[in-house]
Amino acid sequence: MIANPIMQLFAHSPFTPMQEHLRVVLSCANEVPGLMKVFFVKDKAGLEAIRKRIFELENEADRIKNELRSHFPKSIFMAVDRRDLLDILDMQDSIADVAQDIAGMLVVRELECPEAIQASLMVLIERSVEACNRLGEIMEEFDTLVEHGFRGPESEKVLLMIDDLNKIETDTDEKGMQFTKQLFAHEQEFNPVSVILWLRIGRLIGDLANFAERTGNRHRLLIAR
Repeated sequence: MIANPIMQLFAHSPFTPMQEHLRVVLSCANEVPGLMKVFFVKDKAGLEAIRKRIFELENEADRIKNELRSHFPKSIFMAVDRRDLLDILDMQDSIADVAQDIAGMLVVRELECPEAIQASLMVLIERSVEACNRLGEIMEEFDTLVEHGFRGPESEKVLLMIDDLNKIETDTDEKGMQFTKQLFAHEQEFNPVSVILWLRIGRLIGDLANFAERTGNRHRLLIAR
């Protein structure tokens, strides 16, 4: 009998504990739209509450990640390299790290955010989080992929899902450019430091989608082998 709960997860599939980790990561990312909305209305108590929740979720994701690193079997009886799983684990964990960075930047300094840039910022956030959630849908298919040996119609289905994720990420690049144009169009309404910080926050929001895409592309490599 397997005593360790993490090892119990491995008994079914090496992807089962990875899915557990990603669910926590996605919970973290899905807090970001609400975080920005309370920021817009200057709800400091609400902002702090969501920031705290994001930090707690990121800590939980780190806990699961570290436990998985310690307990990944040295050999897995299937065509999956342990190093590939560790790389995927690190990439999907980066999504939670980025969400935490966004939350931290919104509370460490008073930032101006004119209404003129808020709509384009929310479009960027929602599209980036959509990319993260699409990654979650892809990961949930991996138990079935394992059962089919990464072959057949199921693998084709997942490859199409990864293609769709790539399209979403490409669209977030466009949304990021639109936000940046709006920011510069209204830069006279900001102090220079705020402009720099909003550029940084915009890049971080885009990174949510970037890490989702990178993780999805690593899944593609697993299927191709």
